[in-house]
Amino acid sequence: MTTIRRFCCNDLLRFASVNFDHLTETFNMSFYMTYLARWPDYFHVAEAPGNRVMGYIMGKVEGQGESWHGHVTAVTVAPEYRRQQLAKKLMNLLEDISDKIDKGYFVDLFVRASNTPAIKMYEKLGYVIYRRVLRYYSGEEDGLDMRKALSRDVEKKSIVPLKRPITPDELECMNESVGIRWFNYLLTGSSAFLFCVYSLFFYIIFTLVFLMYDAL
Repeated sequence: MTTIRRFCCNDLLRFASVNFDHLTETFNMSFYMTYLARWPDYFHVAEAPGNRVMGYIMGKVEGQGESWHGHVTAVTVAPEYRRQQLAKKLMNLLEDISDKIDKGYFVDLFVRASNTPAIKMYEKLGYVIYRRVLRYYSGEEDGLDMRKALSRDVEKKSIVPLKRPITPDELECMNESVGIRWFNYLLTGSSAFLFCVYSLFFYIIFTLVFLMYDAL
């Protein structure tokens, strides 16, 4: 029986096998910890009996006005657990949170233009290609920004495709104000304190784990 629950810091030591897939985007530990501390509702893991990690989804909520939306940063399922609609369940969970809790207008994600199986899967889930970002991945491969409108976007304005591709610089300019607000949020009030506490806790945990393995 599959169990889907919130991702926790211990899972960071157990999900490496899921990330072995060459199409899965991987990040450094501080990146995962930031998402875990800032957007815990958008970070879930699926487990098989015996606590084996089957897959996970990681995302966030961002934007302003009619650009307020949920974002899928990463979703992946281990090869041996595919074709069980697990990715669909994880995506539906993030979409429900974006729609019913955070009242977003849409959910978006980026996918490599060459990743045809993933593109087809997202299309079956109701996503459309909103725009192409030239050389989005490591300055080499184009990325496709795919979107799915949520119930708040009654007229589906958020998914009307752009007529031309954009560059990563243009994308960065569009997101710059969001990044500034997020940075300011971290530096003010209780959020900064909570973020520092989480960061210190994770640093201590991983330092201890490293020392234990080094001693073996």
